[in-house]
Amino acid sequence: MPDLFPAELVAAANASAAWPFEEARKLVARLEKQGRPEKEVLFETGYGPSGLPHIGTFGEVARTTMVRHAFDVLTEGRHVTRLLCFSDDMDGMRKVPENVPAPDMLRRHLGKPLTRVPDPFGKFESFGHHNNAMLRRFLDSFGFDYEFASATDYYAAGRLDEKLLVMLERYDDVMAIMLPTLREERRKTYAPFLPVHPETGIVMQVPIEERHPGRGTIVWTDPDTGKRFETPVTGGHAKAQWKPDWALRWAALGVDYEMSGKDHIDNVRISSQICKVLGGTPPDGFNYELFLDDLGQKISKSKGNGLTIDEWLTYASPESLSLFMFQKPREAKKLYFDVIPRTADEYLQFLAGYERQDWKNRLGNPAWHIHGGNPPAPETIGGEGERTSVSFGLLLNLVAVANAESKDVLWAFLRRYAPGASAETHPRLDALVGYAIRYFRDFVKPAKAYHVPTEAERQALQALSDALGRLPADASATTIQEAVYDVGRAQPAYQDFKAKGATPERPGVSLEWFNTLYRILLGEQRGPRFGSFAAIYGIAETRDLIAKALSGELIREHEAFVAGLKKA
Repeated sequence: MPDLFPAELVAAANASAAWPFEEARKLVARLEKQGRPEKEVLFETGYGPSGLPHIGTFGEVARTTMVRHAFDVLTEGRHVTRLLCFSDDMDGMRKVPENVPAPDMLRRHLGKPLTRVPDPFGKFESFGHHNNAMLRRFLDSFGFDYEFASATDYYAAGRLDEKLLVMLERYDDVMAIMLPTLREERRKTYAPFLPVHPETGIVMQVPIEERHPGRGTIVWTDPDTGKRFETPVTGGHAKAQWKPDWALRWAALGVDYEMSGKDHIDNVRISSQICKVLGGTPPDGFNYELFLDDLGQKISKSKGNGLTIDEWLTYASPESLSLFMFQKPREAKKLYFDVIPRTADEYLQFLAGYERQDWKNRLGNPAWHIHGGNPPAPETIGGEGERTSVSFGLLLNLVAVANAESKDVLWAFLRRYAPGASAETHPRLDALVGYAIRYFRDFVKPAKAYHVPTEAERQALQALSDALGRLPADASATTIQEAVYDVGRAQPAYQDFKAKGATPERPGVSLEWFNTLYRILLGEQRGPRFGSFAAIYGIAETRDLIAKALSGELIREHEAFVAGLKKA
């Protein structure tokens, strides 16, 4: 069996500045302070099952998993670690979601715990059970290692009873923490306990009139009927309000690590104080920044102004989404469709560079964290002398010039460049081809803007076509790229005498030469490495593309497409 924790890996982990290792070191210090050299370590994430799992749920579980793995390496596996994904499914249903069937039926069950609301889809025991099943399927599809926990089950089984009784005994201390955080009107009715109505099943938001710690009960009055009830706080007969409930879980379960969004900074502080009142130690963790939409506004589930996880996975891989979650978690980031291609290609670049790195740089490489320390080998195509990694950006442009609407069209080009490549031998590339076709159709093609070449640009493009015509049909990407450079450096407008290695006799080539090619041939401001693009697309096809650009055919075709969109 291979050594899971080689000395060079552990040494690099102790020195790594990657944020999961910084978080893991906080946990190590916590255990040392508590005198827990070998004890189990519990990580937790929370989920509100009033709706379906969303991209924030993925982000929290993915990031916590990265910290957990970093901790395992840092401590050389000395601790048993667990990740508990806790569903707050005993919460009362406050409103009927807009995206589910049978809204009138659901409306009759407002206020009841989600696990007592009938399933509008007719598939599970309750609406809460339905959404919990969706959560588990969601997490399982990404291969997360976790344990599922239901608040309803934990309350009913008495797993929180001990600390619920402590909360009842120290009721005044909890109220002293909570009341200053509430509006004056809310203070009059607030209580840390929410009794479940024994007749209607509704989670009641009512004042507590009497407390009996010796009996473990609270007394309250139904405001609609005037009937008084004495309810045990244990056994699932009552639940805690959400901030005390958060603290209750931390104290009762011994949670060591839980992260949360920046909007919960004050809530973490309040729940941490209550956790201490209950005799627990608040978990470590950090507050990640929130996502922004394309206008720079905070993403809101109720507004629906962000990017859903299904939308991301329509256009790019789960690994690219994990990369987005890994990068700069404490900085606000735009989460919209235009970040997908860049993130998809960054993932491929990190994966391609991993094998060449030493341990120090590997542990700073997101691919190590995304794949739990075991990234797959990158998929490349081509001959032994020249292997090419096919990028998302290159495929987008290949889709454009090939007018491809199916994988078969793109694979015909890829196989011509690399006869041995196929969807079977390169499954990740095959998936990338599908993503590129869909993304191009929905976002790239409508936004293209082809540039009309000037006379000087026409001459340069014709010179490029002539140079390509002198190359063999199977010229390598490197050979083609050199020809592109040679044509560019012969044009005064694109000469760069300040470039590294440039001489008066052999100037460098400015970036503007390539930008000109992208604007005229692809209708884009940026593009792939031109030699790789032309090698895969084909030299003859690239020359035809240049001819269509010089004749104005590319612009006419795009104008017709845009007119059709407007008409539709």
